[in-house]
Amino acid sequence: MNSNATAFDSSPSHGSTWKLVLGYALMIGGTFGLFLIVRHFGEAMAPPETAAVTGKAVGAKPHAIMHVLIALAAIIVAGNALGWLFRYFGQPQVIGEMVAGIMLGPSLLGRISPEAMQFVLPAEVGPYLGIIAQLGVILYMFLVGLELNSGLLRSHAHSTVAISHASIVAPFCLGSILALFLFRSLAPANVPFTSFALFMGIAMSITAFPVLARILTDRKMDKTDLGVVALSCAATDDVTAWCLLAFVVGIAQSAVGGAVQTVAMALGYIAVMFIVVRPLATRFFGQATGQAPKQGMTVCVLIALLLSALAAEWIGIHAIFGAFLLGAIIPHESDVARDLQHKMEDMVKILLLPAFFAFTGMRTEIGLVQGWNDWLVCGGIILIATLGKFGGTLAAAKMTGLNWRMASALGILMNTRGLMELVVLNIGLEMGVISPTLFAMMVIMALVTTIATTPILHLITGGNYDLKPQPAAA
Repeated sequence: MNSNATAFDSSPSHGSTWKLVLGYALMIGGTFGLFLIVRHFGEAMAPPETAAVTGKAVGAKPHAIMHVLIALAAIIVAGNALGWLFRYFGQPQVIGEMVAGIMLGPSLLGRISPEAMQFVLPAEVGPYLGIIAQLGVILYMFLVGLELNSGLLRSHAHSTVAISHASIVAPFCLGSILALFLFRSLAPANVPFTSFALFMGIAMSITAFPVLARILTDRKMDKTDLGVVALSCAATDDVTAWCLLAFVVGIAQSAVGGAVQTVAMALGYIAVMFIVVRPLATRFFGQATGQAPKQGMTVCVLIALLLSALAAEWIGIHAIFGAFLLGAIIPHESDVARDLQHKMEDMVKILLLPAFFAFTGMRTEIGLVQGWNDWLVCGGIILIATLGKFGGTLAAAKMTGLNWRMASALGILMNTRGLMELVVLNIGLEMGVISPTLFAMMVIMALVTTIATTPILHLITGGNYDLKPQPAAA
């Protein structure tokens, strides 16, 4: 047995199993009860004071394609330049790309030179850039699903599921409570409190699995005990958070009766994907011979990707969930998975995802955060998001037998939000659940929590990333 397996035995003793089950039931039941209490007080509040501002579609102009190409070229150049700069300071490249998108929008370039911003990102390219961005995110989430290692999840299931879900429950509870204080001033008009509170809870709960994986790989931590546990927790967190997001989107887009129907259809869709599609995918796409698959097999996977995304969109839980779910059920070590990752990764990450960053930058106006009161609220969002993720992870990690240094390092890693948070925030803005001002605050939160990961991790570990967990108490 290898050192990783002996260092971290996640199987609980029979005497402690009932305690784990009881604690888990109390955590879930307490979260549900707390949210009902928050919902009771929130629904009794007066409607929000702010009006929804979601932007308006602008008619196409003859040279729209020229402006789209200029926008893509500008974001690719700026994103790579800033990505190199951030890598120089030990940060993931994706942070530079995120910042580049914001800098090309009204937050920076629009303030320095509105004419330059109008040339690079004119308003009329918004709808076209939005379509490219949506396609990029759908393909990106499919790749994220392909990278999920279900064997890794199963090997650490007992502890990582508990840690991961605690890292969702704690920020979800804090986010829904925070919604009580933000609802009247920062929620769009006519948005039900339930939808707003559910979305705030989910937005606080996201961990960016791809960015976390990149941080661990860059520091050669992905094979260490800390890296394996962090990747397992983040993967479990991703699956759970996206399922919850699908549930929240179904509620936000429907009335009560329609929400029940949407949730029922979503559960049926997930059941079909795991019970019917997954065995078929394992049978036809599960070969791992090291050879390139036939073109027909790749065509079948891409058709299945489009159909899965289409089904999710038709149900009302967003196309990206369908793409992610299909990627997750395809064996990640199979020939077709490796081939698709090799063929699609550069195109998606270099060309299509920058369109998403530019589109997000067009919608992010940090100037909407005005005065000390708004910045105080923004700081509070960052603090609560960090306390929820770090605190929930730390508490659960200690209960499963990890030492303080490893539990703290795991809590910092799980606080990485990155690109995944931007995806969730854009969904909320498109649905009209959050206002542009709150959107800008949450984008700042995503950037700050992700940038803080690397230096704080180095501070906690002292540069020694090969931390060993203490065995769980018998």
